[in-house]
Amino acid sequence: MPKAVKGVLIECDPSIKAIILKIDQEQHDYIVEDLDDQHLVIKESQLPRLKERLEEVLADTQQMPDESGSD
Repeated sequence: MPKAVKGVLIECDPSIKAIILKIDQEQHDYIVEDLDDQHLVIKESQLPRLKERLEEVLADTQQMPDESGSD
């Protein structure tokens, strides 16, 4: 018998979607359905965890400002 999964529709840029897809490849815990270039359905129960993981990945990829003191 089919099992229903509560999901949340996410709209994001293709670059963010690519990061989310990469995160999901590790354990397949987040994505219910990949709809198109900018839309995903995410498991509602996993949304807070996915946000945390996405923030971690984005923080790792952001460049730190130059603190050389050149004004």
